[in-house]
Amino acid sequence: MKLAERGSWLGGKLWVREIRKLTETGHQTAVISTDFQSGASQIAVQMFSRWSQENYFKYMIEHYNLDRLVEYETEPLAETTRVVNPAHRKLEGQIKSQAAKLSRRRAQFGALMLEGELEVSPVEGYQKRQADLQETIELLAKDLDTLKQQRQGVARPITLGELPEKERFAQLAGGRKHLLDTIKMIAYRAETAMAALLRPSLSRTEEARSLLREIFTTEADLFPDEKEGTLTVSLHHLANASSDHLAQELSQHLNASATVFPGTNLRLIYKLVSC
Repeated sequence: MKLAERGSWLGGKLWVREIRKLTETGHQTAVISTDFQSGASQIAVQMFSRWSQENYFKYMIEHYNLDRLVEYETEPLAETTRVVNPAHRKLEGQIKSQAAKLSRRRAQFGALMLEGELEVSPVEGYQKRQADLQETIELLAKDLDTLKQQRQGVARPITLGELPEKERFAQLAGGRKHLLDTIKMIAYRAETAMAALLRPSLSRTEEARSLLREIFTTEADLFPDEKEGTLTVSLHHLANASSDHLAQELSQHLNASATVFPGTNLRLIYKLVSC
């Protein structure tokens, strides 16, 4: 990667490192960091590797239902678990709402202009609108300060045990979901390995996973043979002859691994129904 670095005074408050990556097209991508110990290359690698992680989760959510809720059972949280104080959250919402109102009124006051000739009636109306807005602004500012003072006296993080009994909550049980997510990640790694086998035979390597998804959802016939110690998986034909050829090529790779179906002594054999 072609990297360059400079320091930046962010918002007049914080000194940061700005690391830029130059692409072959001349586009620059910036990474902002407060890590002053690691080298620029290490920070860049860590940051840009996140894109791969984000693509992974996007794919898993779309095709493996990684975020699917698998059960509604709950389990208690420890009373020492730190949570956001509902009273603090309520005050935060009120402060944001009040600050937004104050900002709008100040914008109206700043945009207020006296148009037309300087006659008594227009000037009096202008002064009245100014006075009304100024009064509203002062009241809103006073209320905002009061809310901020109240917030200072309310702890933001508290333990679950400090919450009133009616406001305490449980968490979704994670045991079954963790197990299923682990199985899904193992399946993804197997898919990745098979995609690597298919890519050399594809003119467009990005189509490897879509072809595998088609194979996974295509019907197949199972023929166990205890005498021969085999379990034959006969895959029905795919959308076109080219896909069939690639599926047959993949079958040869899988058959060479001599994989035994779990819990049995039957060796898996993959083939197309007409082969």
